[in-house]
Amino acid sequence: MTGLDGCIHILVMGVAGSGKSTIAAALAHALGLEMIEGDALHPAANVEKMRHAIPLTDDDRRPWLEALATILADRHARRHGTVLACSALRRAYRDVLRAAVPADETFIVELDVDAGTLRARMAQRTGHFMPVSLLDSQLATLEHIAADEVGVAVDASGAIDAVTREAIAAIDAWVAAKR
Repeated sequence: MTGLDGCIHILVMGVAGSGKSTIAAALAHALGLEMIEGDALHPAANVEKMRHAIPLTDDDRRPWLEALATILADRHARRHGTVLACSALRRAYRDVLRAAVPADETFIVELDVDAGTLRARMAQRTGHFMPVSLLDSQLATLEHIAADEVGVAVDASGAIDAVTREAIAAIDAWVAAKR
């Protein structure tokens, strides 16, 4: 990617198993930005609920989202760009994150993957607190990015390199259009 002027924040969002951490890390590396892993910042009570297959409520998510927003705001104040891996399933959740930084410096990459592939991915991973049994709850909660949200939906069922290239192409186009 060329022409990354200033401070941008990329939100890599999607349901469990969509590849948020993997794609966010690849984007951060390619773009020279720091990656923040949203799952690592969940309060212990949230992790325990998920570990026991109890879906999170909006009230559970709010302090977590506010903590992530504070991190984004702090990084923005220091002019440090960010790639944030965060489920951000509902628009209201994304709004909390976007409110922390200027709208024209925030881009969403939504990772789309079919339910069968998600289940297979989740069944194969080890050491993660999110059980496959919560996937249906996440899919029911998911609100895809809307036409008025700045970002792109990417089919993330393919190879990591291909998904990353597609996301970078969209980010490049967004950066170019801002000039």
